[in-house]
Amino acid sequence: MDDPVLLTGAGGAVGEAILEGIGDAYEWKLMYHSPPAEEPAHEYLVGDVANEADVAAAMEGVGAVVHLAGDPRKTAPWDSVLTNNIDGTQKMYEAAIDEGVEKFVFASSNHAVGAFETDRRTPEMYREDHEFLLDGTEFPRPGNLYGVSKATGEILGRYYHDEYGIKVCNIRIGNLTRGHPPIDYERGQAMWLSYPDCARIHECALEADYEFEIVYGISDNDRKYYSLERAKAVLGYDPQDNSAHFEDGERVVEPDA
Repeated sequence: MDDPVLLTGAGGAVGEAILEGIGDAYEWKLMYHSPPAEEPAHEYLVGDVANEADVAAAMEGVGAVVHLAGDPRKTAPWDSVLTNNIDGTQKMYEAAIDEGVEKFVFASSNHAVGAFETDRRTPEMYREDHEFLLDGTEFPRPGNLYGVSKATGEILGRYYHDEYGIKVCNIRIGNLTRGHPPIDYERGQAMWLSYPDCARIHECALEADYEFEIVYGISDNDRKYYSLERAKAVLGYDPQDNSAHFEDGERVVEPDA
């Protein structure tokens, strides 16, 4: 990727993980909703993804987009997800098409399929010997309005890919935590995404050759109900972390690389 990469929502946890892991690999253009506490090491601007002028300014001169911005609250009200997550994402796509952007990586969420967990599969579905896996081919089943907004973002990507040919990767991000997975919490361990693996899967999404994809963004946990096969096969994702490699918050097995 020779052209700059636009990273929206750069001040959030996912943006932090990406910049920590692959910040030196690309020329970044960062978009913040609020002024950052410290001066970033990359070009940046402060703006609102629901504002067309801000989005156009952010998109200028970039070759790819990693779109993280939006209201991240699982209890976010409709007015907020409609404006910040749905309308904001649509404006991002429109600006990307106008700018001739080649690739659009969208931060979807486990909440886009959260209602699958209500089918009396818990807690067994979070355990190693359970065979239930979501692989990205299933229809969305959001469990809250935030999930509705993420499922809608995926559908917007499908439209803009089919209509304009932009390459789109939707990453249904799991439970991102720094350092170690949640302790004594089966669901959190099953859907854990480490900071380094978060950076890895986004780097793969920027570098791989694909047309339109929906993949799951978790580490290679022994406990899992999200399949990583598509991310591995299409993106070349090679996660190095596993929630089973930790006990009481301490790593007991070192990653392969």
